[in-house]
Amino acid sequence: MKNKIYNLAIIVCIALFSSCENAIDIKQVGRVTADVAFTNVSELENGLTGAYGFFDLTREVAMAVNYTDETAEGTENGGQGRTTGAIFNLNAASAAASTFWTNGYDRLNALNRLIEAADLIETNGAEEASKKNDILGQAYALRAYANFQLVSYFTTDYTDDNALAVIKVDFVPSIADKLLRSTNGELYALIEDDLNKASSLIEDESNPIFVSKDFVTALRARMAAYRQDYVTAESLASSLVTKYPLADRTAYRLMFQDSDNSEIIFKLQRDVNGIYDNQPGSGTVAASGWIGGVTLFGANTPYFEIGRSLFNLIDPDDVRYDVIVDPVSIVAPDYTNTTDYRVEDVLQVNKYPGKPGQVLLNDNKVFRSSEMYLIVVEAKIARNDLIGAAEDIKALRDIRFGSDQPLPSYGSQQEAYEALLNERRVEFAFEGHRWKDIKRLGERANQGVERDPVDAAEFGMTATLPATDYRFTLPIPLVEFNGNPDLRTQQNPGYN
Repeated sequence: MKNKIYNLAIIVCIALFSSCENAIDIKQVGRVTADVAFTNVSELENGLTGAYGFFDLTREVAMAVNYTDETAEGTENGGQGRTTGAIFNLNAASAAASTFWTNGYDRLNALNRLIEAADLIETNGAEEASKKNDILGQAYALRAYANFQLVSYFTTDYTDDNALAVIKVDFVPSIADKLLRSTNGELYALIEDDLNKASSLIEDESNPIFVSKDFVTALRARMAAYRQDYVTAESLASSLVTKYPLADRTAYRLMFQDSDNSEIIFKLQRDVNGIYDNQPGSGTVAASGWIGGVTLFGANTPYFEIGRSLFNLIDPDDVRYDVIVDPVSIVAPDYTNTTDYRVEDVLQVNKYPGKPGQVLLNDNKVFRSSEMYLIVVEAKIARNDLIGAAEDIKALRDIRFGSDQPLPSYGSQQEAYEALLNERRVEFAFEGHRWKDIKRLGERANQGVERDPVDAAEFGMTATLPATDYRFTLPIPLVEFNGNPDLRTQQNPGYN
């Protein structure tokens, strides 16, 4: 597997053998079932390659671009976002709801079939048995990640084990199954069990495009932070910070050109002529493709630009400014008093410039050590170690600026959380974190969506959305109710 790339034919194969049974479960001639789709370890490996292909961050980036304060309208905007994210129009019929739900269960379907099929495959010798275990370990880790992503978008409260999560599916269901939502506690238990299995089965792996034991640790650290289990989160995150030092300014630039992996724990590789080498759906969360295409049609054709409230947080001396802000941008010295704001202040996104052969096509960075670093900061704030948190924020900024920066001082936990949320806002701009960060940290920081008043007025955008708003949890989509009507009784608050 180490020398293979994502294979569209394999994904199509998985889709074929994962098709639903008909209503009376006729055993159709030629139907591809798990026992014939996977007959040996090599075919199981191909199935895992295909399962990797179901994972993508483009839609997560689009969710934050549309429904938070990362962007405003671009010069080439043709209406993208105006009736959805710009006014926070989110309901059970929205593309966001159906996209995250159906894609999450597509991933689980592929992985559950792979895991079940593995039981049917006999191995010949220790080497083949080890290879099979490694494949199975990666599948368990990816299933844990897929389930956590679903929980992240559809539960109302990450910290409440009794809150409803999503439908727990750790098997291959039949078309007759009408399942209801399980609790967070039940999903977290499944995720932990899968991660335990993954950790025991995965072989050591240093290539960040494959699931590794460090992937398992990073997912555990992120999940612990979301659950506010900060003792666990800090311990796990600290171990990865030690192993993956923060990138210096040169490496940081190269990281987003896919030429350096200094602080990358795991990423989804994207190849020219691969399955994600295409223009995504022009501002919608429903399509995938070039991750840079979430905001641009192509070079210098932005339909979304950097929101002014985000831009105002980024210091030009910070390397993150160089990575986020395209050099072709036009920056108005006094943007609040322009004659024509749309053409005098054009802030183009540069986070995903592309790679040789295709602009806007870049690897999707899933886990970076900077996230682990800021999880440690979050843990220190939670235990009221505000001095320690300030020192860590300064150390991160020292590296990003390439020079000694002032030591911040926080007078309260709320002030420290606000500083952390702003730091995450800059560090992970256009990486798909912002919506979930507001959901879990916004109330503690007294910060929700904060669009610049000029952007709001110029483009007809709703200026603010408090962190406590129900729209920081996605609704169960209508498409699910069509086949599972009893699930309507478990719809998330605000969408009934």
